[in-house]
Amino acid sequence: MASTAATRAAAGAAKVVKPIFSRDLDEAKRRVRELYRAWYREIPNTVTTFQLDISVQQGRAKVREMFNKNKQVTDPRVIDMLVIKGKMDLEETIHVWKQKTHLMRYFSDTREAQPADFMSKFYHGHDP
Repeated sequence: MASTAATRAAAGAAKVVKPIFSRDLDEAKRRVRELYRAWYREIPNTVTTFQLDISVQQGRAKVREMFNKNKQVTDPRVIDMLVIKGKMDLEETIHVWKQKTHLMRYFSDTREAQPADFMSKFYHGHDP
């Protein structure tokens, strides 16, 4: 009885998860580079199609920033999921299924923090 429980515990610990697309980390990184190149090449088209109020350099800098935000991820399954989401986002952008406001949300990260305590709210004033 005890030996079967130990066998099950050992089998559970050695369980190998099925990969989504990539077999190893190198293949996942290759997919990330392909997605990055696709986005990098699409930025000039996106800026002209949507008539964005940004330059191509600003768009490419934002793409680089978004990719660098997830560069610490090392699990191939998580990387594959992020690549899938990135490809879906790219497809929506290419086919103009998004609107200008959807794209400009990426550039509105710098918002002014709302006052937290009473005196800060008082000095900030009330904007109806």
